[in-house]
Amino acid sequence: MKITPTDIDGLLIIEPDVFEDERGYFYESYNQKEFESIGIFPRAFVQDNQSKSNKGVVRGLHFQKPPFSQGKLVRVIKGAVLDVAVDLRKISKTYGNHFSVELTGDNKKMLWIPSGFAHGFSTLEDDTIFFYKCTNTYHKKSEVCILWNDSDLNIDWVVVEPIVSEKDKNGIKFSDF
Repeated sequence: MKITPTDIDGLLIIEPDVFEDERGYFYESYNQKEFESIGIFPRAFVQDNQSKSNKGVVRGLHFQKPPFSQGKLVRVIKGAVLDVAVDLRKISKTYGNHFSVELTGDNKKMLWIPSGFAHGFSTLEDDTIFFYKCTNTYHKKSEVCILWNDSDLNIDWVVVEPIVSEKDKNGIKFSDF
């Protein structure tokens, strides 16, 4: 497994060891002992989520307020996304900064997003299947959505005509967070 730190402290790109032959491929997408040995996760995963989206969908930017905040290990099973995390940790030197990475079913990269980040993604291919493990369960009353196209964040979602839910269209401005 290869771990690559990003410019935002705590946000990590994880590339598993993939074994391929004429039959296909195999890799461990999660091994608790290995992840704990490098100090990534403060607690166990308690919920898995999966979504399917067509090309051009933007989902996010979502997070949950403490004590229901979530760390997430995200990956793409099929297709491709531009995955985005925004640092919401007010004491962080990168507060308000965002990081994006392309995750695909082919590159098998994963992104570790600790709690304290808003998260979203745009789909780059039809029938994209996105999967993530969470360190806390969903709690509707703690969910917050920051406006996906907020000019203060200036995120390039790399989609021409985004398909966005009503909830995401009505997210709060980052300055109001």
